[in-house]
Amino acid sequence: MKNFKRYIFCIPLFLAQLILAQEQGNFPPPENAPTINAKRAISPIKVDGKLMEEDWKHAAVTKDFFRMEPRQGGKYLYETSVKLLYDERNLYVGAFCKDTLGRKGIRVQDLRRDFRWGENDIFFVQLDPQNLKQYCVSFQTTPYGNQRDLQNFNDSNIDSDWNALWSVRTHQTDSGYYAEFAIPFKSLRYERPHNPDSITWGITFSRLARRDYEQTVFPAIPQSFSPYRMTYAAKLKGLELPEPGANVRVEPYFLYQYDNIENGQINSSDGNVKLGGDVKWVINPRSVLDLTFNTDFAQADVDRAVNNLERFNIFFPERRQFFLENSGIWAGADNQSIVPFFSRTIGLEGNFNAEPARLDAGVRYTMRDEDRSIAGLYIHQAETPESPGASFGVGRYLQNYGKENNIGLMLTHRANEESKELGQRNHHNSTLTIDGLIRPKNEMTISYLLSTSRNNSNDTIGFAGRVFAGYSANKFYLGHLTNIVTKDYYPGMGFVFQKNVIQHNPGGYFIWRPKKISWIRRWDPGAFINYYHDADKPGNFQQANIYLFPVYIFFSDNSFLQYAIFPTWQNINFGFAPLGIPIVQDNYYYTRHQVDFRTNQSAKVSLSGSINWGDFYNGERTTLEGGLRIAPIPHTTLTVDYEFNDLRKLGEAKESLQTHLTTLGIRFALNPRVQLTGFYQYNTFDDRGRWNVRASWEYQPLSFIYLVFNNTRRDTLDDPFQEHQFIGKVTFLKQF
Repeated sequence: MKNFKRYIFCIPLFLAQLILAQEQGNFPPPENAPTINAKRAISPIKVDGKLMEEDWKHAAVTKDFFRMEPRQGGKYLYETSVKLLYDERNLYVGAFCKDTLGRKGIRVQDLRRDFRWGENDIFFVQLDPQNLKQYCVSFQTTPYGNQRDLQNFNDSNIDSDWNALWSVRTHQTDSGYYAEFAIPFKSLRYERPHNPDSITWGITFSRLARRDYEQTVFPAIPQSFSPYRMTYAAKLKGLELPEPGANVRVEPYFLYQYDNIENGQINSSDGNVKLGGDVKWVINPRSVLDLTFNTDFAQADVDRAVNNLERFNIFFPERRQFFLENSGIWAGADNQSIVPFFSRTIGLEGNFNAEPARLDAGVRYTMRDEDRSIAGLYIHQAETPESPGASFGVGRYLQNYGKENNIGLMLTHRANEESKELGQRNHHNSTLTIDGLIRPKNEMTISYLLSTSRNNSNDTIGFAGRVFAGYSANKFYLGHLTNIVTKDYYPGMGFVFQKNVIQHNPGGYFIWRPKKISWIRRWDPGAFINYYHDADKPGNFQQANIYLFPVYIFFSDNSFLQYAIFPTWQNINFGFAPLGIPIVQDNYYYTRHQVDFRTNQSAKVSLSGSINWGDFYNGERTTLEGGLRIAPIPHTTLTVDYEFNDLRKLGEAKESLQTHLTTLGIRFALNPRVQLTGFYQYNTFDDRGRWNVRASWEYQPLSFIYLVFNNTRRDTLDDPFQEHQFIGKVTFLKQF
């Protein structure tokens, strides 16, 4: 611990230098925001990406964009012009993204929906129809017309799995590309005041020209924020909005599933038909009611295998669409350490067992206006041979105050039903959580969370909490995070990274953008401390490390290089066996090194990799990770990922172990609506391999046909296992 204290005394000096850095370029929101006027279309608008109608020719043009990247302000290379029209059904956004190379300059990696930001040419528009300043929806596209839509809360929490009914088409030329959006008013939530002249929406535009990683925005927003910071938004006026009427979206599905399991000498197969669906009712512009019946998630992505070498629980993100929508409204949704409500506890046998349990029905209600948000969720899970039936309920209230502040309350309750067949009695678990966000100035964000849990089976009460403060400026970042979880905190509908722990995580980094070195976009050297000790006995040290990264460089094409060093202290006073190798209970000090790199991820061939080496407890460990992506055209993508762990002379028996985890992926796309994807993964640690192949056809907006094949195989001699699964699913969406 003496070495750790020596490092600790150095960190405040580093942070002091950050605080003394002279901040330049950050500017407050304008007192009088610029105004954009939308023009009513006289003739019908055909959404084809060409903007040839007469109405487009007479619409006002917005073109005074502001450069955010790679340098703030000044002259930019890629000009963008935007026009707005509307009729009784849709808001239309037409953009021309100029590029002197035309089609040859386009950078698009694949044609998936909800594509990765930062790897493609993108044009996107943000709308705040209720003028809340703390919330927006974003509609995004590439030059090939694939769609990405999301919700953003306070420029800090993104719900990228929100899906709205809208359309976009693009048209590529020798001088750039056009994008034409049709966003139905029914897909937006807004108020219709009595005086049409008082209608004002918040709006921002942004474009990423990926070849030179140049991002521009309208109106001007500092580069330390994002285009989702709606306090800087322009005012959209001139709309004559239709009266918000009955808005009901019905999405039934039909599914056939066939399973074949070979477990040793036992072979079983089963096929069944399933019917169900979802209903969304927009009660009014502020309130939405979602219903689900016989819920199915056959089309959801499967989890990838992970080899865990750390003492913390692994967080696997939610992938099921019903739970993803509006997930950002729940307390703890913006972190992966303390999550009082984690929807992955619903619909599974046990908390995180991979086997699914049927969901009979569920209901979700959300209400959001300029003052508050209210949400509620109830799901009933059917009994299975391995788990009892259960009811899951969560209620949420969030109060806004000031410009960008809020405080919230959330209650969860899980009731496992009595099951004579399983020999289980009624079991109840509840949590009560208070959380909030404070933004005293544009650069500073403070968030907090305090949660308590209670189990009726042993009448235990536990507590968990989280406090974060961050200062994000153009030239530096400072932050501090503290997590607390007591040993009796058990959220029956949630997730925690560890029990009986207090974590402190202060740190920061400079942001240097050299003006005379054109091939470096930014260099962010810095340091963070991670210090853990017991919650019930704060004097009992658990572990600590210092993450020092003197080399953290983004190059002009957004390729990346990092070198980091990790001085590490460990107190192993419990049974700990990473990858099955028991570690002697003792105190350890060791240092590890890491190099990470990635080439230009928008290129047709790109590489990424990492090497982590050094001592590891009483032995040594080397971890290699590598990735290759080949995308000759956006319609075809091949990926290869590999992880190698080499553990030497580790643990009580000085054991050595090598593991290989290989993943192959492929994507074929006829267009953004017809795609075939697949991946194969094999892990030598447990001799398990898995296939997942999925074909999808979006035959009309948000209506799909899926064909899915899954195969899981374990090749051990004493316990061979193989499961084949075929799923055919048809969904149909109708919006009234």
